Amino acid sequence: MKESDRSSFGSRFGVIVAMVGSAVGLGNIWRFPYLVGENGGAAFILIYLLFSVLISLPVFCAEFVIGRRGRASAVGAFRNLAPGTKWYLSGFTSILAVFLILSFYSVVGGWGIKYMVDSVLLKFTQDAAGTDFAAGFAQFSTGNWAPLVYMLIFVVITAAVVILGVEKGIERFSKWIMPILFVLILVLVVRSAFLPNSDVGYRYLFQPDFSKVTSQTFIAALGQSFFSMSLGMGAIIIYGSYVKKSDNILSHSAITVGLDTLFALLAACAIMPAVFSFGVEPGQGPGLVFVTLPHIFSNMPLGSLVAFLFFFSLLLAAVSSAISLVEVMVSFLIEECRCSRKLAVFISILTQAVFGTLCSLSLKPGSPLTLGGLTLFDLFDKISSDYVLTIGALLIVLFVGWKMKKADFMDEMTSGGTIRLPKWLANTIYWLIKAVAPLAILTILIFS
Repeated sequence: MKESDRSSFGSRFGVIVAMVGSAVGLGNIWRFPYLVGENGGAAFILIYLLFSVLISLPVFCAEFVIGRRGRASAVGAFRNLAPGTKWYLSGFTSILAVFLILSFYSVVGGWGIKYMVDSVLLKFTQDAAGTDFAAGFAQFSTGNWAPLVYMLIFVVITAAVVILGVEKGIERFSKWIMPILFVLILVLVVRSAFLPNSDVGYRYLFQPDFSKVTSQTFIAALGQSFFSMSLGMGAIIIYGSYVKKSDNILSHSAITVGLDTLFALLAACAIMPAVFSFGVEPGQGPGLVFVTLPHIFSNMPLGSLVAFLFFFSLLLAAVSSAISLVEVMVSFLIEECRCSRKLAVFISILTQAVFGTLCSLSLKPGSPLTLGGLTLFDLFDKISSDYVLTIGALLIVLFVGWKMKKADFMDEMTSGGTIRLPKWLANTIYWLIKAVAPLAILTILIFS
């Protein structure tokens, strides 16, 4: 496909904010803080940072190269780059990942809307300090109708952005939302810094205790890095296919990975000091946001305002990532099934709504929607982050490192020779993709 025949971002800033928007989402604000709490704090963060630089950044570059050179959906890009082979099947891991993630992601996005509404209704004031928020969350999340209604609202918001297309929808939304989100997170960080005993939370975040590190810590850190940066799910392939040949892949990748990591650390700095300030257990799991933070907000001056800022941030982050995931399915349906964009969006959101409903209903006590002791919600979360994304990322680096010609890779990294990239840097990135990333991913998968 010619570059002029395919939709594209209107500016380099649009490319960056769209990719950052894809990366920054519930993985940063909802998932990262509770994984830090479950895995011992600073030691987990150090492993996460190491993986982000040595594995996730090279994988990001590799996925970006496949997208821009393949100029198609996650399946079509592999087919265009390796015609007559079975490599196109690798693209279906992305479709599977998106299907699994959107199913539970939409549920959590709906929770964010509900709690944002609650903050507007002043349910997190100091008068509510004695409220049993755990019971309230359990009652809401296991209900029949309320969580489904909020989930559908989230699905409709996502669809409204995607249906407008690349430049008018995704890029325009990201240009406005990402700067706002960054400011809101900074407000929360500053607020937490002035809480009593906040220093205990900072020590938890930045003084590592390696005695708590297990094999599960490594796979959790790698899975979280891929989940947070939208790797292995086809989003970067799709966005890469909308990027012009003149854009610098390495700088865009490094900026996105760097800002995504910054957002994750800021989210942890906003939450953990507050958690320790009020004596809350940091290893609360997914309930850290929706169970413990309302308790914290209700014990703060202007708690409802802070709560609104936080859950509004959570919603913006969730939508910014969800639109990139839906776009993976939409692009596949348009190119492989010859659907119109409107029909492709309709099919995608219908699937998202149906399986989101099943994930939500699986949280009800006694629900038959369980497998191996896990609810459908937890099962989709675990399978996608620990296995499907990891396998998808492995296939991506194997393809670029061992199937694609090195000259083609270098051509994309230098934008056809127009960008001067130091030879040692280009070779280092290629070596990380070809050898280090595959071995590291395989080792972690095997020993975990």
